[in-house]
Amino acid sequence: IGLGARDSLRLEAGLCLYGSDLDPHTTPIEAGLAWSIQKSRRTGGARAGGFPGADIILRQLADGTARRRVGLLPEGRAPVRAHTMLYAAAEGGEPVGEVTSGGFGPSLGAPVAMGYVTAASAALGTLLHADVRGKRLPVRVAPMPFVPNRYKRP
Repeated sequence: IGLGARDSLRLEAGLCLYGSDLDPHTTPIEAGLAWSIQKSRRTGGARAGGFPGADIILRQLADGTARRRVGLLPEGRAPVRAHTMLYAAAEGGEPVGEVTSGGFGPSLGAPVAMGYVTAASAALGTLLHADVRGKRLPVRVAPMPFVPNRYKRP
C-alpha cells in the first residue's frame, strides 16, 4: 500500500521518480527541472559550468530540447500506464512520445500520466493518442501539478 500511495500522490504532484521519469540519459532541462540549476552555474553566472553535463545542459537552456516531460490527462476513465506510446493521430503515424508514469489520481478522481513528447507536441492542450492494448485513446497535454499543493514553507 505504501508504494502505491507514494506513486499515485507523487504523480498528482508532478514529481519525477528516478528510473521511471528520470534516468542517466535524461537532462534536467528535458525533465522540466531547470530550476535545479543554480543561476551562478548558468551561462554568464559567477561560476558558469563546471558540473557534469554542463556543455549539454547549458546548450539546452539556451536552445531548447528535442523532447519534454509533460503532464497528460486521459479523456475517459482508463488509466494510461508506463511505456505506452503516444501518437499525434488517432490512426497511423510515428510515435511522438512515451508515457513514463501513469495511473489513477485519487485526489483528482481521474487518471493522470506523465511522459516525454517531442517539443512540437508539448504545448498545453495538445491532443495526443495513447496506444492502450491496441486501441488509441485520447489524452491531452496538461499543466503540472495536477493537484495544487497545499503545504506551506516554514
